[in-house]
Amino acid sequence: MKLTILGSGTSQGVPIIGCNCEVCSSPDPKDQRLRSAAYIETEDAHICIDIGPDFRQQMLRAQKTKCDAILITHEHADHVAGMDEIRPFNFMTQKPVDIFAEERVCKELKTRFAYIFSENPYPGAPRANLHPLGPDDVFYVNQTKVQCIRVQHGGLPILGFRIENTAYLTDVKEIPESEMQKLRDLEILVISALRKEPHYSHLSLDDALAYIKKIQPEKALITHISHQMGLHDEVQATLPDGVFMAYDGMMLTV
Repeated sequence: MKLTILGSGTSQGVPIIGCNCEVCSSPDPKDQRLRSAAYIETEDAHICIDIGPDFRQQMLRAQKTKCDAILITHEHADHVAGMDEIRPFNFMTQKPVDIFAEERVCKELKTRFAYIFSENPYPGAPRANLHPLGPDDVFYVNQTKVQCIRVQHGGLPILGFRIENTAYLTDVKEIPESEMQKLRDLEILVISALRKEPHYSHLSLDDALAYIKKIQPEKALITHISHQMGLHDEVQATLPDGVFMAYDGMMLTV
């Protein structure tokens, strides 16, 4: 299995419009972060996790041309605003794209992107099939098994996903104890950490490191990173062995 980090940034991306801090001004490509998203390739499936406003740019940059399914963690704009960009997959396959999300999120997508789900779409409109999920669901993309994981994004319950021995958890503030069993024996854990200081709806870096220590994956990647975290190389130098600051375009073979 291959994991590609399509984007590792928070909702505004890095750099932020109008900000001249040292991170937003950094020439290091690892400090330039598009909105968080990932791409997973298994022996028989090509899976996108979240499709934010940078989705087209991310897929072109990563030279990814297949999409068997899209998994949506939650309905915030930085995770779904790229819905219109599924059209090339419709044209290539001549069929709708399969999208998996919680029922609440499916309803929100139908409201925001009504033209995609219209019974009488205009020619060339994107087409998608929605598959509602529950927090304990297990489903398959072709023959690839996906396990849903319930996490909390502040007061909003959202989904993470486990695919084989990799788990992807973004926008996390809390992982309920009841979900920990789903995170056993991981090779890779991707988990969010917004910044070093506490936040009401996101893990801080110390919070994320505490979960990593508890879950004990072989490797952990920090994602959904804001400019307040600091420069990539400086933060990376402080992290424990086996823990890495994700960056856009990062690829790992599992």
